[in-house]
Order: sequence, then C-alpha cells, then structure tokens
Amino acid sequence: MNLIREMLSYPFLVRALAGGMMVSLCASLLGVSLVLRRYSMIGDGLSHVSFGALSIALAMGWSPLRISIPVVVLAAFFLLRITENSRIKSDAAIALISASALALGIIVTSLTTGMTTDVSSYMFGSILAMSREDVWLSVVLSLVVLGLFVICYNRIFAVTFDENFAKATGVNVGRYNIIIAVLTAVTIVLGMRMMGAMLISSLVIFPCLSSMRVFKSFGGVMVSSGILSLACFFAGMVASYQFSIPAGASVVVVNLCAFLLFMAWQSLGRLRG
Repeated sequence: MNLIREMLSYPFLVRALAGGMMVSLCASLLGVSLVLRRYSMIGDGLSHVSFGALSIALAMGWSPLRISIPVVVLAAFFLLRITENSRIKSDAAIALISASALALGIIVTSLTTGMTTDVSSYMFGSILAMSREDVWLSVVLSLVVLGLFVICYNRIFAVTFDENFAKATGVNVGRYNIIIAVLTAVTIVLGMRMMGAMLISSLVIFPCLSSMRVFKSFGGVMVSSGILSLACFFAGMVASYQFSIPAGASVVVVNLCAFLLFMAWQSLGRLRG
C-alpha cells in the first residue's frame, strides 16, 4: 500500500494510470470483436500508421495528436474498404499498410529530426507522454466504447459472428464496422503514447485471448477482458515503478503471465473433465 500511495503522489503517474487504464479498457473490449473476426493485428498496423503520421507532424512542427488521429482513422477506413472490396485478405492488407507507413516514418525521421526523445517515446512508449488532454480524451473514449457495447450488444454480437445474418436481420453492418474501426484507431493513437508503436497491439490481443481460455460465451469474454485489462495494466505500472523498467514492456509481461495462468487453468479443467 505504501508503494501505491507513493506512486499516486506523482501527478505524471496519476495521469499515466488514469489514461492508461481507460485506454486498456477500450482496447480490450474492441479487441474481442477484432480477434474473433481475425483482425487481431490491426492494432499493430494502425500503430505503425500513427508512427508515420507522428514523424511527419514532428518534422513539420505540427501537433502530433491532431495530425495522427485523422490519419489513422482514414487508414482504418481504407483498410476496411480494401478487405471488403478486393481480393486482398485482412492480414495481408494490414501487413501492407503497416510496413509502408513504418518505412515512411523511418525515412522522414532520418531525413529531418533524427531519433529524438519525442520520436523515441512514440516508438517505445513513455509514461511522461500522457498529458491531461490525453487523459480526458481517454475518459471520453472509454465512455463512448462502453456505451456502444452496452446499447448495441446484440448487434455487435451479430456483426462479429455472422455478417450475413446481421444484414438479414436489418443491422447496418457497414456502419458498425466503420464505428469499430474509428474507435480502434483513436484507441491506438492514445495508447501509443504510453505503450509505444511496438507494443500497443498487446492491449488489443492479450486480454481477449486470455479470457477465451476460460470463458466460452461472448458476454463472459467481454466482461473478463475488461476486468483483466485493468488489473494487468495496474499491476504492470506498479512493477514498472518498483523495478525501474519500461512501463509498456512491464504491462505486456504481466499480460503474458495472465495468459499463461489462464492457459494452465484451461488445461487443469480439461484434466478434471
């Protein structure tokens, strides 16, 4: 308890905890739908797009957040259109956009500012990068995501598992796909400042995969993913502070440990059965 009180005495850590937990919650809820639809690597792809946009923004002296959010939203929309209207599969489209954006960001960085502290923090994450504006955006985003899943649960369930059935029942599948893509894009941009472009996709993937080891219903996986994401992020931040290790990497390792525990629980259940 003394350690936690000590952490909360630093304003930048309070911002990091508040903003990071909200982003983790959003990423985990959105991740359930994305993983089940085999879009699990979209977080990785969009984070690389965001890095490319941030590199250009920093080189031009523009506001990184105001540039990267619309660019990543457009990339998510473009990615959605590619997978729906062409023969390119979702994983190939994500890899195509991801590699291109990352390469562009590296070239722009090398030709202009070089690997400065700002660029490095977006690449690998930094707990100092979370501002008050980011925290408020994270709170608003989490409220929007929670509201969407509570109000439109049945429709999201239908779109996730069977788009043809959803269309037959009158659900506007295209609209829900766009909404989820936009919310995912904003979540990735905000989470990148904490986790970095290299690790942000873990917030989308790990909680869902861990929960799916134990829970079999869509609702059970959703609730478990949300709770697990909050617990793992908080534990990762505490470990980061205690052992002076990077916050993003610490959160990922805690998520990995949780995944292994859930796998062990699943295996134990099978042996008992």
